[in-house]
Amino acid sequence: MKRRCWCDLQSQLVKTAELNPNKNYILGCHPHGIMSAGAFACFTTESCGFSEVFPGVRASLAILAGLFRIPFFREYIMFAGLCPVSKPSLVHLLSKSGEGNAVVIVIGGAAESLASSPGVNTLVVKHRKGFVRLALEFGADLVPVYSFGENELFRQLIFSEGSLSRRLQDLFKKIMGFAPCLFVGEHLAIMPYRIPVTTVVGSPIPVPKRVTPTEAEVDHYHGLYIEALSKLFHEHKVSCGLSESHKLRII
Repeated sequence: MKRRCWCDLQSQLVKTAELNPNKNYILGCHPHGIMSAGAFACFTTESCGFSEVFPGVRASLAILAGLFRIPFFREYIMFAGLCPVSKPSLVHLLSKSGEGNAVVIVIGGAAESLASSPGVNTLVVKHRKGFVRLALEFGADLVPVYSFGENELFRQLIFSEGSLSRRLQDLFKKIMGFAPCLFVGEHLAIMPYRIPVTTVVGSPIPVPKRVTPTEAEVDHYHGLYIEALSKLFHEHKVSCGLSESHKLRII
């Protein structure tokens, strides 16, 4: 059973299409932001009513596997229903846990968090294809998800490429798997600004099952995913607080 969470985050879940509880899905969530607050609120708690919006579908947010090695914190995130973003864990959810599973992966990861800034819509996904290959291996439909307002929750000090500070961030990310971000929120604290976060779940992209998908197949469905993600962003950006002039940058 999902835990109901009451928090200060003004989060909302928007459905654009049905998810069939007799299928499995991989939901690619964007952007990462500083803390992926929208993904956490919508997919690990019932504060947005996920089980009512998508009846029969169980969401599992996958996070950095190293976090499960931290004493006490491991128990906390397991209680919250999170799982490691590791191949064995994802394979289990997609093949041995029945149907109606929605594995949520924040595709951009640590690299994307370093680009998080108010008014910026930069996604690191152009060369990330592992989630597409996994979807093909198990015939899990791909679903693009965008959390509007995620990058507005905090103000981050962004270092220029090539600077000593940025090189240290990149080195830390390479060793530890996540990037140390210098940021502030409400009242110069770590609490997020009171900005609404609207998480829009797009339409499923049908994916066939291929035990050994070819590179051409992976590229094809990766292209379909990016196209659907871009369409989702532009169709909902104005209604979710952005202006018509806002652009999506995919790197």
